[in-house]
Amino acid sequence: QAVPAGSHVRLNLQTGEREAKLPDSKNGESTTREERRRKRYRHARHWGGWAVDVDANSFTSQELKKALAKMKENEKAERKVSFLFLKQCTVRKKFRPIEQLKEEFEKMNMKMETDYEIMVKLISKFNSSASTLDEKVAALYDLEYYVHQV
Repeated sequence: QAVPAGSHVRLNLQTGEREAKLPDSKNGESTTREERRRKRYRHARHWGGWAVDVDANSFTSQELKKALAKMKENEKAERKVSFLFLKQCTVRKKFRPIEQLKEEFEKMNMKMETDYEIMVKLISKFNSSASTLDEKVAALYDLEYYVHQV
């Protein structure tokens, strides 16, 4: 995710998530080295519940390994989501909605029916007293085909 220039960015080693915060000052920079150090320490104590010791050696190797594993899982999930999105876009380019297809078939004087509509017709044909035995058997065979697909 892109963040504005001058933002405070950090990696939360407890959760493995990347976080960003806009700077407090208007220009985003402190004037002196001591002021920047104080600001960093203040953010380390108060920024959004960020209760982490400023000392870099305060994390155990196990905590770091867990955080890195979580980061890798997040990256894999992000890649998978972006891959699925791209795949969905390419599928949408190849196929059209059924409403659009129905309209195009109507223009060609062809009626397109869904499986459900066909199954309803077959059931009504089977239940109809006007149907012959051969028509009922044919309806059952056709209905078996559609039911099997479902």
